[in-house]
Amino acid sequence: MTDPGTAFLAATVRTATPLALAALGEVVAERAGVINISIEGVILAGALGATVAARTWGIAGGFAAAILGGVALALVFALFVLWLHADQIITGTAVILFAFGLTGTLYRALFGATGAALSIPTIGPRRIPVLSSIPEIGPAFFDQPVPTYAVYLLTPLLWWWMYRTHSGLALRAVGEAPAAAQAAGVRVRRLRLYAILFGGITGGVAGGTLVLAQVGTFAEGMSAGRGFIAIAIVVLGRWNPAGVAVAALVFGAASALQYLLQALGLALPYQLFLALPYLLTLAALAGVAGRVHAPAALARTDEF
Repeated sequence: MTDPGTAFLAATVRTATPLALAALGEVVAERAGVINISIEGVILAGALGATVAARTWGIAGGFAAAILGGVALALVFALFVLWLHADQIITGTAVILFAFGLTGTLYRALFGATGAALSIPTIGPRRIPVLSSIPEIGPAFFDQPVPTYAVYLLTPLLWWWMYRTHSGLALRAVGEAPAAAQAAGVRVRRLRLYAILFGGITGGVAGGTLVLAQVGTFAEGMSAGRGFIAIAIVVLGRWNPAGVAVAALVFGAASALQYLLQALGLALPYQLFLALPYLLTLAALAGVAGRVHAPAALARTDEF
């Protein structure tokens, strides 16, 4: 029988995985001075892409389509923000609404209103020898689907790139002082485009993970605020990839806790349990308000 503490920790890691993927992409975009709130729609596009492609081309094809869906939506956002110099918040909101409408329409056209005929292959946990045998934490951290291990690798690599390479320095410079970075020879628009597209890739994979490694099906609006939580995670993680990964675990624990409390059968409205992650989001943002400093050029409309 699985230890309750280990089971809770495993659920925390599993729930945190799509949040961490989306947030790691968002931290790159925000370090470049772009707040991409359309990440909510990117996750949804990735989820639908994975659903459609996995039925024909399997799990690998599903993740490839998830990336394509996320990148396509990120390109729409980039077009308006980088070339038409539209307001980032308004554009992000519009792209979210577009994504919800488009994915809902395509889902109903392809699978009907209920999607009863859906049969999607899913990827199960992959146990890592030796590490999975570590007491307490081994089964929770090292008996997970492949996307979780991708987070383990991506987090330190992203930190190293951001703080130990010239291109990472250029990214941070663009987010702080784009005019100075431009004068120093950094191509601001191109770098921001790459940052947005990277967020599209990780956000798409986050959506694919929801479908192919967790839920096993698609539902309209199944991103369920994860994109907005990812933005809160970036703030709580102080725009640092390592901090973002830790913050994602905190929010994953809040989501896992709601399932645990519901399973205990407490005489409380279930809506209270469902609200836990979002209440934590508000509390986290209120708690760090005034204590952290965003990149100076974040959300600023620059003409480069």
